[in-house]
Amino acid sequence: MPFDAPPDSRQVWLPTEFTSLIGLPGGLRYARWDGHSPFPSDPAAVEFYVPPLVQDLGVISRPLPRMTRLRAVQALSSGTDGLETWMRRMPGRVVLCNARGVHARSTAELALTLILASLRRIPEFTRDQDLGAWQPGTSASLYGRSVLVVGYGAVGSALDELLAPFGCAVTRVARTGRDSPRGPVHHVARLPRLVASADIVVLTTALTPETHHLFDAKLLSRARDGALLVNVARGAVVDTAALLTEVRDGRLTAALDVTDPEPLPAGHPLRETPGVLITPHVGAFTSAMWPRLEALVRRQLNRFASDEGLDNIVAY
Repeated sequence: MPFDAPPDSRQVWLPTEFTSLIGLPGGLRYARWDGHSPFPSDPAAVEFYVPPLVQDLGVISRPLPRMTRLRAVQALSSGTDGLETWMRRMPGRVVLCNARGVHARSTAELALTLILASLRRIPEFTRDQDLGAWQPGTSASLYGRSVLVVGYGAVGSALDELLAPFGCAVTRVARTGRDSPRGPVHHVARLPRLVASADIVVLTTALTPETHHLFDAKLLSRARDGALLVNVARGAVVDTAALLTEVRDGRLTAALDVTDPEPLPAGHPLRETPGVLITPHVGAFTSAMWPRLEALVRRQLNRFASDEGLDNIVAY
């Protein structure tokens, strides 16, 4: 990694996890930052910022008020809802890019894992194992079930592919209706009718003002009895209090990789409610993640050094 560029070169900050990144363009000066150590160089000279991959927006945003020459931020996550607010506060024009598509397959893989684990009662059997109990029983099957995918972008499309061998009847919903290679994508306005006929509802949509508490008490009440809600999107897409009411009554079950609040505090009712499976926002975190992120950052930096337009722009 070329750290020996002239002192007056354009400055780039990279996460410390990028220890072996090769193929970066010359003419830029690179530094690495872990989000906790002292700043590796003067933030005021940084023009391209790749924040650490952490969930704490306070860590990511800490140097931003001092980055007066900043031109581009390349987030390592697909969701950038918090960072978009920061971009509006920055002086001048700052381009914000996300990691759209990089985490799609890993997140879809976890969504499928959560579905199968919930249907096949894996949490219950794991607890029995810890207790030394042996209690066989019949579980639900994924084969032939109706699955509603809410948010048909990269993750939703990847999940659709993974569901194909199970013979599921997949219904797709997005902000705009359209055709896809696997079938029609319905407009979100049809969601209240579609949710009523789904055995499994999987949330893969971005968090926006329109999707905040999209699954509120009214919409959750329309889900069919016994349905499974899987959320690998953002916690605030679901009204937590409304979801708690449904799962406590045993009418719905839930498998959540994201929660609201997050991290979920110890003793929170969601942790203690039967029929709820929770993972700590790990959908993207697999062995395949860093090579894919490195490829994205390498491509973006080469475009930046050549003054070409960047990919995956979500805000200015």
